[in-house]
Amino acid sequence: MAIFLNENSKVIVQGMTGSEGMKHTRRMLKAGTEIVGGVNPRKAGTKVDVDGVSLPVFATVAEAMAETGANTSVVFVPPAFCKSAVIEAIDAEIELAIVITEGIPVHDSVTFWNYAEAKGNKTRIVGPNCPGIASPGKSNAGITPADITGTGPIGLVSKSGTLTYQLMYELRDLGFSTSVGIGGDPVIGTTHIDCLKAFEEDPETKAIVMIGEIGGDAEERAAEYIKNHVTKPVVGYIAGFTAPEGKTMGHAGAIISGSAGTAESKKEALEAAGVKVGKTPSETARLMREVIENL
Repeated sequence: MAIFLNENSKVIVQGMTGSEGMKHTRRMLKAGTEIVGGVNPRKAGTKVDVDGVSLPVFATVAEAMAETGANTSVVFVPPAFCKSAVIEAIDAEIELAIVITEGIPVHDSVTFWNYAEAKGNKTRIVGPNCPGIASPGKSNAGITPADITGTGPIGLVSKSGTLTYQLMYELRDLGFSTSVGIGGDPVIGTTHIDCLKAFEEDPETKAIVMIGEIGGDAEERAAEYIKNHVTKPVVGYIAGFTAPEGKTMGHAGAIISGSAGTAESKKEALEAAGVKVGKTPSETARLMREVIENL
């Protein structure tokens, strides 16, 4: 099994006809993702040839869903128009909207997050500013490389795209059920806790890697959830052990203030919940190997 994305997922790409959308549509198709069309109101009714695959372009997400049975959208729309694109996906009640776009104003993210909640959370939002979801051997929706790992028993949830790729590569011989990049913006849809819950319920996921970073209290809240609800072994890594106080590091959400949000405070909270925390990505991979060997 896999969480959120599997071999039955039918994917549309909002912004498919743009340069980034087209590049990653091509890459996702090569990975075996079932892409059934794209959305661009200005090019509705046309078809786009992607390496011999003819993909229809629809005016709206709702039209694409009605015509193709799509249940997942990957959003490559530019930041200024992304709020409208996500709200359109929510209105269409698509099951999963993976928002790859970075640079979306926080106010816009708050708006579409609240809108999804007001509509009953029928659409799961992943992101924004994330690498997407990869379920090796089943489907790949986003920008995660498809050839760096295989299928296996590890579930991964991460704020960081590049650290996601590194852990997947370092543990490629063990393999993954699903990797979920949740993004590092201050406001995101799917959280560490959402993924931990799903991995706990997935019978094929035997152990979980959780990658966090400095700033905010998401990792502390995840630690509390692990302590009370997760029975599977969890290995963690916090990016930013050497970050200077008060400085934003890469992601918009990665800023610390005093002792709150530091890598050390997050490490302590996770270890108190029984999570083994690596000081480097390679050490984290080694800890996971030990966990798998002892299962």
